[in-house]
Amino acid sequence: MKLASYLKDEHDQLAFYANGYLYDTDAMHPELPSSLNMFLTFWDDNYTIGQAIYRSIKEGRIGVNHAVAASDVQLLSPIPFPASCRDGYAFRQHVEAARRNRNVPMIPEFDQYPVFYFTNHHSVQGAGEIKCMPDHLDKLDFELEVAIVIAKNGRNIRAEEADEYIAGFMIMNDMSARRLQMEEMVLNLGPAKGKDFCTAFGPCLVTLDELEEYEIEPKEGHTGKNWNLTMKCSVNGVEVSNGNLGDMNWTFAELIERCSYGADLQAGDVIGSGTVGTGCLLELNGTGKLNDPNYEEQWLQEGDVIEIDVECLGVLQNTIVKEDDDFSLLAKKMKV
Repeated sequence: MKLASYLKDEHDQLAFYANGYLYDTDAMHPELPSSLNMFLTFWDDNYTIGQAIYRSIKEGRIGVNHAVAASDVQLLSPIPFPASCRDGYAFRQHVEAARRNRNVPMIPEFDQYPVFYFTNHHSVQGAGEIKCMPDHLDKLDFELEVAIVIAKNGRNIRAEEADEYIAGFMIMNDMSARRLQMEEMVLNLGPAKGKDFCTAFGPCLVTLDELEEYEIEPKEGHTGKNWNLTMKCSVNGVEVSNGNLGDMNWTFAELIERCSYGADLQAGDVIGSGTVGTGCLLELNGTGKLNDPNYEEQWLQEGDVIEIDVECLGVLQNTIVKEDDDFSLLAKKMKV
């Protein structure tokens, strides 16, 4: 089942997403809610009803006269109002490359436990324009990721059962203002202002039953499912990143276990995978300079179009736009 949220009458509307069309959930069945947050609140019941309706749509028993074209509306984040948003650090290839490029050894703690940080769950969006302040455009970067949405409440969830708490997958673009990020993390706190301005999700939430044929075993010594899904990112039509979700070293199940230790996970929480190998300009620039001292760094610019394509999850496209405001925190920095 694929679920998407779009803007309808100035509010978010949940819909089944099939063949480029959106079928409002509450119009399909009187017991289904009009928002994903409410859909998750009674996940088991709504999932069963939703599966039957989605099957009817796919089999053509419900026609497009009951739908709107996705191209005619504004797609929002599949979950426009997540209860929280965490981002993991699950791909060893990305961490190794980033540390190698900084001429520091691989940190052994990576292989001992998964880690994550909280980002701003009020700054999520779907496809479309990403508005940036001047400081964001100083070394602006994308991050190629996949995120899960938690389907039901839980606490102290063991990794062996954690996959049962996943409602589905969606593409995640964890936008990063690298200059701000590097500045504040000198103080060993963050990332904060380098991350909190935008995280893009979309185009839809894909439930795990749609991905059963792509399930693979996790890396040796790890617990939970993994999925063989190709992940790509292009900037202005030029492919810059190519990875696979199956390369995750720490599984989503293990991330859920870590996140829920001594803490309540809630339906509607979002957890990102972290950046896949080659999945950001920071890593690509570091590798380029390591191989060629004359390599010119590349960063996102105003007007750039970012297109993320993940197998079975769809395509998420965003355009960089400069806000009409010249205020700069970097320019205001105190001199001591």
